[in-house]
Amino acid sequence: MQGHTVSFTVAPDPESVTEARHFAVSRLTEWGVTELSDDVGLVVSELVTNALRHSGGAFRSRPGHDVHHEGVYDDPTDPLGSAPSAIRLRLGHQPPWLLCGIIDASRAAPRRKEPDYIAETGRGLHLVESFSVRWGWRSLPHGKVVWALFRTA
Repeated sequence: MQGHTVSFTVAPDPESVTEARHFAVSRLTEWGVTELSDDVGLVVSELVTNALRHSGGAFRSRPGHDVHHEGVYDDPTDPLGSAPSAIRLRLGHQPPWLLCGIIDASRAAPRRKEPDYIAETGRGLHLVESFSVRWGWRSLPHGKVVWALFRTA
């Protein structure tokens, strides 16, 4: 079977986490790898949420013109941390592998925190590690990609 690659632009909006997960699951259905739907859906949700929370800020001066600015984090009036609109989900399928990547404008490395079972956040990368074969990140000229690798049955 020939490989496939698709991408999805993630809007700086909390609803985009659900939209990205639905996009990923629908691609898996098209590719006939529905056995990965739950795991990939969870990982996409975690990685998109992290990108929205931690990747810096952007505003639109005109439609289609994004300008990157440093974000203000932990601001209760800005739950997305001024996330940029330049977040992209990429899925690549070359049997038996499926690669999921989230590209964002931040150059900061993702950090796994020690689990705090009382806290409401901070377990995302532990989940990514648990549900994928392998995960990692790589710096890009204008940000980074955080990726997770899955093996199809």
